[in-house]
Amino acid sequence: MTEPEKGPRGLRRGRGARERILGASQQLFPDQGINSTGIDQLCAVAEVSKRTLYQHFAGKDELIAEYLRRFDPDVLPEVFDRTDLAPREQLLAVFDIHSPLCPFIRAAVEIQDPGHPARLLARDYKQAFATRLTETAREAGATDPEQLGEQLALLLDGASARSRVLDTDTFGTAAAIAVVLIDNAIPCEAASPSVDLSDAG
Repeated sequence: MTEPEKGPRGLRRGRGARERILGASQQLFPDQGINSTGIDQLCAVAEVSKRTLYQHFAGKDELIAEYLRRFDPDVLPEVFDRTDLAPREQLLAVFDIHSPLCPFIRAAVEIQDPGHPARLLARDYKQAFATRLTETAREAGATDPEQLGEQLALLLDGASARSRVLDTDTFGTAAAIAVVLIDNAIPCEAASPSVDLSDAG
């Protein structure tokens, strides 16, 4: 039986190496950027050798793609799958949970190759996110759910990018704009459930 490889500090490394490598990427990529993070630094933080890293990932590109894949594979289920929120409330709740949006924008900005797996993942995620917004807008009774979904997606991405550039929270302002967009897109009768007066005592 082959013994586990020893890491850079002489400690035995088991099956958790892949998760430690991904953990290192989740720590380093947001803090200092994807391009500024080298393999040596990733290995040092994960406490694995380069050989171990390349046993789990073909290269840095594959690691970047898996790093993004881990963020939000189901597109904000903590918002869109909540049964205690009406569809209109779900659309607004998205602006309270915005952290999964930034990594995809950052990756798309840092990586120039349009065919890079991380760029493709970022594109697919953004399309899936807009689709979820559109579906929820339709459930909320929007007259043009495709337009509202795209407007909210654009608003969220703009707030995410501006927040990163200015290092300040812009989502409160974005949420206020979203209220106006949603109110204009959803007729009053759709936004407010009708009351059956025949049951009134």
